Amino acid sequence: MRVITLNANGIRSAARRGFFNWAQAQNADVVCLQETRAQEHQLPADAFALPGFTGYFVDAKRRGYSGVALYTRSEPLEVRRTLGWDDVDSEGRFIQADFGEFTVASLYAPSGISGPARQAFKMNFLERLLAVLAQLRRSGREHIVCGDFNVAHQDIDTYSPARNRHVTGFLPEERAWMDALLERVGWVDAFRVVNQEPRQYTWWSNWPGAWERNLGWRIDYQIITPGLADKVRRAFIYKEARFSDHAPLTIEYDL
Repeated sequence: MRVITLNANGIRSAARRGFFNWAQAQNADVVCLQETRAQEHQLPADAFALPGFTGYFVDAKRRGYSGVALYTRSEPLEVRRTLGWDDVDSEGRFIQADFGEFTVASLYAPSGISGPARQAFKMNFLERLLAVLAQLRRSGREHIVCGDFNVAHQDIDTYSPARNRHVTGFLPEERAWMDALLERVGWVDAFRVVNQEPRQYTWWSNWPGAWERNLGWRIDYQIITPGLADKVRRAFIYKEARFSDHAPLTIEYDL
């Protein structure tokens, strides 16, 4: 089973840059997108109808903002489009599809880059999310949660830990949240199951030379329940073409 996740930074922009042509050639089973930034009725045919897949979408009420999507080859038993929080659901940040005994979700965590108020909203979101993920961990089902968590977990996950220590996305409280998710609640960072190498990033800022010099952050994840940890076979970040300011993360599972 091959699962791809990408923060598209605009689904129409990613489509114009060839993402869906690339995705079609990857023989994926599920494709998760974040930051679609489009209402479903605005989607061009090459984004809305990925051949061989059915697409499911959650739009933000605010046009051109946020939004998530999930494409799947197999018809899910059920699709959930809400976390049950009006302030978050209105921003289109979560979609989940159930398949037999496992579930795949696409999640887009808020960024705190616009200032203290938004950073507080982000931390409140993460704390509420931790409780949801703890509940899912105890559900007896296996889960894959894909998405842009807007948190680089460890020093290895950003190009300059010293420089970024006081930057949103690498703040001590954000990293402590990820510690709690992985160590206390018991989820697993699927990428690190098979790849412990440094300089493995999924996002690069628009600073001149950041992409070319690989001055990036790893903030896009597939986190999994521990029952899937021994099912992870391969993980890679695709950088041969740029579809977004993020790169697609692909993980293969023996399912």
